[in-house]
Amino acid sequence: MGARVVSGVRARLETSLGRAGIALPWWVPVAVTAFGVVLVVAAVAQRGAPAPPAPIVLAGLLAVATALGWTVTGVLAPPWLKALTVLAAVAILLARPVVPDFAPVVLVVLAAETAAVARPAIAFAVAATSVATLSVAAARVGLVGFPVYVAAVLLGLAAGFMLRWYVRALDAERAARDAARDQAVLAERQRIAREVHDVVAHSLSITLLHLTGTRHALQQDRDVEEALEGLAEAERVGRTAMADIRRTVGLLAEAPAGTRPLPGARDIPALVERTRAAGLAVHYEQEGDLAAVPDLAGLGLYRIAQESLANIAKHGGGAPARLRLDVGPAEARLVVRNRLPAGGPPGTGGSGLKGMSARAGQLGAELTAGPDGADWVVAVGVPAGGPA
Repeated sequence: MGARVVSGVRARLETSLGRAGIALPWWVPVAVTAFGVVLVVAAVAQRGAPAPPAPIVLAGLLAVATALGWTVTGVLAPPWLKALTVLAAVAILLARPVVPDFAPVVLVVLAAETAAVARPAIAFAVAATSVATLSVAAARVGLVGFPVYVAAVLLGLAAGFMLRWYVRALDAERAARDAARDQAVLAERQRIAREVHDVVAHSLSITLLHLTGTRHALQQDRDVEEALEGLAEAERVGRTAMADIRRTVGLLAEAPAGTRPLPGARDIPALVERTRAAGLAVHYEQEGDLAAVPDLAGLGLYRIAQESLANIAKHGGGAPARLRLDVGPAEARLVVRNRLPAGGPPGTGGSGLKGMSARAGQLGAELTAGPDGADWVVAVGVPAGGPA
């Protein structure tokens, strides 16, 4: 019974996180919310348990309003709305300070959570408002421990940003690992395809030579014995070729089958959203019907976009990225642009750029990557009909 409840909460919360564009494990918001609720209950209890005054009860309800809203609707409240309700609740609680006081600790949790999931501007605004609230409480009602609480809020803000950068780095590493695996699989399949091609071409050439000799033996020399020898040799070459082909193709059958479809051009907007959720500002523009891009070309464009965004996350110094995808009748063109960091352009010898260039070449396209003024630009145009 307990396992089913946990599984249901997990599935519902993961759906809510996905809709909100928050790239965090499901247990992180559960732990943060549970800790915040415990702090709120403790702060309310400090001010008049078991029957606190009505304003204190109202403050407690305000602090947990967004969590209660999720249990009813399954929709996560925007970070700014949760910040407003929690800040209002703590302001009411701090009107009656106690020693020690759990109410300011709620602001520490709020600062960390906002820094982890919201835009930096909102996170800094929440931290500044929290410090201002503590300042007013210290000046007017004599809140004890004001410097400690302010330091704790700033520490919570830093912890939230650290979690945000960790998730971004983890996503970038996972994307790079997936791209490397796909490149390895593609290279292996190309090797197998070349081997099959060589086997078939060689065996057919030899077989045709034997059949030509057999025809000449029957037409010109009337030599049945020689013709039978030629046919037997052609049969032997054909059987050997079939065995080689079965053995080579068997290498493909031994690979584990995937359970998910490979991504394509239609998945690039979702890739951008996940990158934004990890904390990298990405401006995305699209023109044309993504469904018109062939599957192989779409996979190549997706991987190039994925690798480019991962490189920006790792080497771009936090600069925003701009990604544009134009799908026309003859070409699907992808351009990824970001501001160059202060240290200058990155090196061009990395495996990421080489892998993108190789993938573009497999699609019959040419990839360009390099500085363009103050920006670093990656551009590739793939024929809409697939590789040549």
